[in-house]
Amino acid sequence: MKARLIRIAVASVLAIAVSAGIAWWQVQNASSTVAGATRSAVPIGGPFTMTDSDGRTVTDVDYRGKYLLVYFGYTYCPDVCPTELGAMTQALDQLGRQADKVQPLFVSVDPERDTVAHLKDYVGLFHPRLIGLTGTAEQVRDTARAYRVYYAKAPQKDGKPDEYLMDHSSFIYLMGPDGGFLGVYPAGTSADRIAQDLGTRIAG
Repeated sequence: MKARLIRIAVASVLAIAVSAGIAWWQVQNASSTVAGATRSAVPIGGPFTMTDSDGRTVTDVDYRGKYLLVYFGYTYCPDVCPTELGAMTQALDQLGRQADKVQPLFVSVDPERDTVAHLKDYVGLFHPRLIGLTGTAEQVRDTARAYRVYYAKAPQKDGKPDEYLMDHSSFIYLMGPDGGFLGVYPAGTSADRIAQDLGTRIAG
């Protein structure tokens, strides 16, 4: 058991290192920084078709008219995903009624294990308005590519076939009511800063 925990910890550190490398790349290619959300010169976002945590087929168009907070991760993530989702949902709580204009989305990069039912239970642990998205391997791949998200399966030595981690980049993407990309909140951005930035945008 102790050895397995050590393997998970090491894999988590590697995942964070990968995310940090991609974060550096994003910042180097950024056009500007606006109120804490880093904007990129590289096109990010676009059309997608997935299945939400209620089993409905949805597209990006279904969320028009609201700001989107989009995070890519997986339900078996040991620490990074819960931390970032926690910051996202705390920011929504701080926004109060303004949060009605924001839709948080959690996109799974592990469709093999993240079934609709499992995803629904998971997102319910964070916020009643958080929607989980999953789909076929192809749908996940296409959506991740559109958002420039890195992810890869990381099998564990001596582990069972279903005991693997997923290396993945860790950003909260901010999309505008028109579906356009507005910026990213890098891993570790506080709930206070996210709420302040969003509140300013919504009020403006």
